[in-house]
Amino acid sequence: MASTGNASYIIVGAGVFGTPTALHLITKYPNASIALVDRHAPDAPTRDIWRTDPLWKTFYHESGIYWISRSGFAKQVIDNFKQLGRTAEVYSLPVAEARKLYGGLFDEADYTGVKHVLINKTSGWADAKSALQAVIEEAVRLGVKYVTAEADKLEFDEEGGGACTGIRTSTGRSLTATHTILSTGAFTPKLLEKTADATGRDAFRAGDRIVAAGVTTGLATLDEETARVFASMPVCIQENPPERGASNGTLPLNKDRQLKWWGQYIFRNTQETPAGRQISAPPPDPDYAQWDVPDVLKKDVGFANRVTFGKRGAADAVTPSEDFIISPHPAASGGGLYVATCGSFHGWKFFPVIGDYVVRMLEGELEADLVERWAWDRALPDPRGNVVWPRKELKDLQ
Repeated sequence: MASTGNASYIIVGAGVFGTPTALHLITKYPNASIALVDRHAPDAPTRDIWRTDPLWKTFYHESGIYWISRSGFAKQVIDNFKQLGRTAEVYSLPVAEARKLYGGLFDEADYTGVKHVLINKTSGWADAKSALQAVIEEAVRLGVKYVTAEADKLEFDEEGGGACTGIRTSTGRSLTATHTILSTGAFTPKLLEKTADATGRDAFRAGDRIVAAGVTTGLATLDEETARVFASMPVCIQENPPERGASNGTLPLNKDRQLKWWGQYIFRNTQETPAGRQISAPPPDPDYAQWDVPDVLKKDVGFANRVTFGKRGAADAVTPSEDFIISPHPAASGGGLYVATCGSFHGWKFFPVIGDYVVRMLEGELEADLVERWAWDRALPDPRGNVVWPRKELKDLQ
């Protein structure tokens, strides 16, 4: 499919899914017409690739990870590493011993109900903003066209939704291609709602398979003296039971001496569509109103800081199973429409390889088990055991 000379691509969304898809496509098919569309200008085996590939390794920092677990997770990870034959410095320590690590940085963390702490010296973190910018620049250098525009609706070759022929932007401009790939994250349900209303086909709607969700993040810039205390800090995860919320966590200092952490409340932002339906979507304000954080969420992210060391909101698309959606959209009866999104707040670590899987999906070469796992029309499990499933409404947190 993708190897034909007439194939062309519109990728909507220059994020974790869309950007590497553009890079993988232009690398494999250097003469293809590929447009990467995003509302923002571009300046605004995963672990192995992060570590070794020249494009990615600059942004990877192997700091290790300190995982405070109440669920026996440490043993599961160690057992998995053994079964897979992976050589890594992974072990667990009793709480009393773990507290002494890293100069006692996590000595006063919340260890209620915790017996062992997982230590993985070969884990790490990546500089998301810089890596994303570098991949966009590389894709554009190789021939991808970057279009700064907001996708307003999908277009089809016949009324009611035949083959998808591209998008229309909010300014009325039409962009056409044989393949339209939605990597629109938390905006996906809203875009598909508009498509369903315009075509009269309910099958376009995301329904319960994709929910736009938000989480609160905190960011602090440390002075030079304090930064020295945190200099050798690993990633830290404070695992919570599902009924309490998602896991809290924090990343080591970046080059600007900034410490970042996130809260445990995952929330929806339900709003009414023009047709009277209820969906969750990011706020329509400029920059998604991500700095307009209610007091309850400020307290939540403050609590996350306390349970780790003794404010901004971020959005993503989540699925009931936490699995991606990388699939043709079956409602486009003539084909041409694909969905590659739903990071469920953990898609970033797959950034170097996710584009390869999307290209394989486009070409019908994805392994059968992944086709089933990532399908649009797969069975939806009960999300109650999913810790990143939104359990609160933003309006109730005001």
